[in-house]
Amino acid sequence: MLFLKTIFGLNLRRCSTMVRVLNVAEKNDAAKSLANVLSQGRSRMREGFSRFNKIYEFEYRLMNQQVSMTMTSVSGHLLALEFIGTFKSWKACNPVDLFDVPVQKYCPDNFVDIKRTLEREVRGCQSLVIWTDCDREGENIGYEIIQVCQAVKPNIKVYRAKFSEITPQSVARAVNNLGPPDPRINDAVDVRQELDLRIGASFTRFQTLRLQKLFPEALAEQLVSYGSCQFPTLGFVVERYKQVQEFIPEPFWKLKVSHEHDGVKADFSWKRNRLFNFLACQVLYDQCVENPAATVVDIKSKSKNKWRPQALDTVELEKLASRKLKINAKETMKIAEKLYTQGLISYPRTETNIFPKEMDLVSLVEAQTQDPEWGGFAQQVLDNGPNPRNGTKTDQAHPPIHPLKYTDSLQGNERKIYEYVVRHFLACLSQDAQGHETVVEIEIAQEKFSAQGLMILAKNYLEVYPYEKWNAKEIPLYYQGDQFEPNFIEIQAGETSPPPLLTEADLISLMEKHGIGTDATHAEHIETVKSRMYVGLRPDGRFVPGQLGMGLVEGYDSMGYEMSKPHLRSQLEADLKLICQGRKAKDDVLRDQIQKYKEVFIEACRQAQKLDVAISQYLGEAQPLPDNDSATGEVDFAPSIIRKCPRCGNPMTLRTKKDGKGFYIGCSSYPNCKASIWLPDFVLQASATQETCSTCGPGPVTKLQFKFKPGSVPLTIPNNYVGCIGGCDEMLTEALGIRPISGNVPSDLPRTEITSHANSAGRPTNNNTNVRPNSANIAANNRRNTPSSGAGGRNSQSAVGSSSHGNRPLNSGRQLHTRAPCDQTTSVMAGAGSINRLTVNNMNSGFGTPSNGPVGRAPSSKNSNPARGPLSSIPDSRSNISGTGRRTEVPGLSRVSAGGGGGDGAEQAIVCSCGNDAIILTVRKEGPNTGRQFYKCSGQTGESCNFFLWADQSDQSAATPGVSNPSFSRGRESFGGDGFNSTSDQAAMTNHRPSFPSGGDGGGEISCRCEIPAKSLIVQKQGPNTGRQFFACSKPRDQTCNFFQWADQVDQSSLSSAQGTSLPPWASGSKGTPAQRKRPAQGLAGSGQTKQRKPPSCGFCGQPGHRKNKCPERVDDF
Repeated sequence: MLFLKTIFGLNLRRCSTMVRVLNVAEKNDAAKSLANVLSQGRSRMREGFSRFNKIYEFEYRLMNQQVSMTMTSVSGHLLALEFIGTFKSWKACNPVDLFDVPVQKYCPDNFVDIKRTLEREVRGCQSLVIWTDCDREGENIGYEIIQVCQAVKPNIKVYRAKFSEITPQSVARAVNNLGPPDPRINDAVDVRQELDLRIGASFTRFQTLRLQKLFPEALAEQLVSYGSCQFPTLGFVVERYKQVQEFIPEPFWKLKVSHEHDGVKADFSWKRNRLFNFLACQVLYDQCVENPAATVVDIKSKSKNKWRPQALDTVELEKLASRKLKINAKETMKIAEKLYTQGLISYPRTETNIFPKEMDLVSLVEAQTQDPEWGGFAQQVLDNGPNPRNGTKTDQAHPPIHPLKYTDSLQGNERKIYEYVVRHFLACLSQDAQGHETVVEIEIAQEKFSAQGLMILAKNYLEVYPYEKWNAKEIPLYYQGDQFEPNFIEIQAGETSPPPLLTEADLISLMEKHGIGTDATHAEHIETVKSRMYVGLRPDGRFVPGQLGMGLVEGYDSMGYEMSKPHLRSQLEADLKLICQGRKAKDDVLRDQIQKYKEVFIEACRQAQKLDVAISQYLGEAQPLPDNDSATGEVDFAPSIIRKCPRCGNPMTLRTKKDGKGFYIGCSSYPNCKASIWLPDFVLQASATQETCSTCGPGPVTKLQFKFKPGSVPLTIPNNYVGCIGGCDEMLTEALGIRPISGNVPSDLPRTEITSHANSAGRPTNNNTNVRPNSANIAANNRRNTPSSGAGGRNSQSAVGSSSHGNRPLNSGRQLHTRAPCDQTTSVMAGAGSINRLTVNNMNSGFGTPSNGPVGRAPSSKNSNPARGPLSSIPDSRSNISGTGRRTEVPGLSRVSAGGGGGDGAEQAIVCSCGNDAIILTVRKEGPNTGRQFYKCSGQTGESCNFFLWADQSDQSAATPGVSNPSFSRGRESFGGDGFNSTSDQAAMTNHRPSFPSGGDGGGEISCRCEIPAKSLIVQKQGPNTGRQFFACSKPRDQTCNFFQWADQVDQSSLSSAQGTSLPPWASGSKGTPAQRKRPAQGLAGSGQTKQRKPPSCGFCGQPGHRKNKCPERVDDF
């Protein structure tokens, strides 16, 4: 017992320190055979997660050290290619978009267990050896295995084993010559896979969706697929069929002479062969009959050989199995792969027909000497020495197909395929058949005739190769100058015949000749066109096209693009070979081929009616397409991809809502990314155009064609409008209620936010929650909006912002300023040099979202251009609209700040104790405060100051003097209880400028030590100065000059004198916070003047003297 414990302990220690190597084969049978060869039959088997893919363990000496080998397998391709997100849905986008949308590799559900096995096993291994087949597909499968393993263990060492047969010699040679995998071959397969997906999916979706609508009875449930290989394959069948159908036989006549001597008959053929004129043939016949004596004018006797077959490659195996054994190509390759994994034959997918000189053929022949049928011939080959007949092709990877060992236990088609490989191999190594040919030429009435005789001297390879015949033909013995009279001379009539329909072997020959597919994929493409009912197989094994196949080929041919011809695909196959050779780059080939097929697709869609007409000749009259059927009707070639998603970088597409009543722009990665832009219900139609906006990002952003419900948008936006939703078209984004939300923007994309909406409470929504805008409120706000000529402009700070903190409403508490043109003097929002200063709450950044509550309106003069608010920020070319009498609505602003009236630099951000902008968060924990928002320190400096403030408390503490939340009154404009609420107040505002930061008319402003305008802030920290306003340097924190100045300590008189005006009460702080109320107010409010009550003003235009129902500016006929 002690001895066993000691040995067991030693084994455990040895296993713990021994290097582990993971080996992965392409199939389970191959893994089993490889493990058996490497371990010499001593491997141990255990189960993996997949019951079809076992795990074999054994010890082996690798690279001069003892290692623990783990051998497992995949089942062909482990990963597949697919479109991302919603593009997998057939009706999610325009098919033309599929040429450009991102694709990704994924593991299909039936291979997940194999993937789990690899992930588990590789964790304890130090090296990975790829044992997949040594062809293009095998190299790509190897890279899929590498991708899965390196995701778990990035630093694992990777080796490639190259072998052509599972024999001890070949496997040992592969282990001793391990090298790196070939990325160029992998790139070629990646290109082929991506192109097949993009081309096939785009054409297939277009054809299927369209034709199912046009021919519902015939194609209601049928997939009308397209493939760049299957379509030329169909084209070969259709072309040959049409040649047969269009063939017109032509009659011909020829002379035949027969002579029999000593019981041996010779048939002499006419040197002219045949004539298509009966009269001419009759004349020559009459001459021969009148003078029938025949003279032997020439005798030629020579040796003649029948060539033995060349070394066997994949194409010849498929063709000969189809012709001689009556086994189709797909079944042949399936059986050949099984024989290969059993170690009976070499790798069956090869383009090589040359045996290497160093290959040991003798031992392979010796293994076949024991067979009772061909063993004797194998011994003859050994006696004479193997002498293979080589061809001219090689793929530099595998030798020709040949037997590896003898077996007599096979049955059925497996026996037939194995026997054919053996007999072909022995025939190739033997001698040509030898014979002697005699050609006798005679002359009758100056017309010459000839006969051939053949004497076989040695059959040689024909003794073991029954798949070919060479029959002897005996003729009488003739000597030159002999004369005789033939037994008869006759005229034979006949007619020309069409070429025969294609057999499977003929079709494979054409595919190989024109470069359609590879030797490994010919059978798959043929099976595809058969399964789609594009072609059928007659009882004699010849192909005929189906009705749908004929219609498709004729339809595309009528467009001028010979898509059924092999030109496009053969060019791609040539490019793939260049990639393997390193002479072309993967990206270049991918780009060129995508562009080429995309142009063909667009043109084919434009001429789709020709396809309809061609198919209707075979399937009956087509049904009319619905006018609004965008999926199957006339194809809109504007892409449905609108922009890149700023959150995940994937495309966002224009879609129709589930109820079909409205539109939205959603991320294609849904549900992984839920970013979206919901368009209001008053958008009657929306479609992508060919125009793009290069200003907005991530770009380019495709412009949209909108059709709005009349009266739902400002008058400056026509009902049919083309605009950008990326943010540069401020008026459009505000009219639609679009605002950005922050997200995790990929590093390679511009830091641009994706749009979302606020809820009815004005709180920002979660990034992954897309709340639809209240269309009624937006439309109501839009109808009250009025265009302006020059106020705000595209650079207005009220229009666009940016975000740098996740869900933070970045402009919460910030002040927005809209300036009126200098020639306006009659409106508080349009007066000379006046500034409308507003404080924005609950905006993440950007475009200004309409709030659900009513919004105040400022009056405008009937005889002057109306003021321009944030919603009216449009280009000057569209802003010269006057005389409307409308007043400006400012949507999305939940309170008005009267704390100062300066330029663009003023703001009221929530600042923590560190002096940085605080970030806003939402309580998620269940409790009384669930959903409540609060501010905290952003920790930008690396440390947190523990700042905390409820957001709803900040609304109260941040409110500026004299102004509360806006409210709307039909009789007059009211901005709270203490602010201006009459025309006299507004007139006073028109004649006064605020005492601190002012925007640009030469007014006084506070400058820091950097000699730039300072920014206005409000103390948020609880204490004696809470709510007190101050100025600070506007530069970033690490560049600030540390300037500081309390706003109520600024010399107001000096600033007002510099302007030539006195301060209004809402700019002096007379109704401010407790700290501000301690200081005497100055200006208009401090002079003792009292306000005079003005007559009631119009509830629509704000002008005194009339009521809303009699307002001359009101227009109701939208």
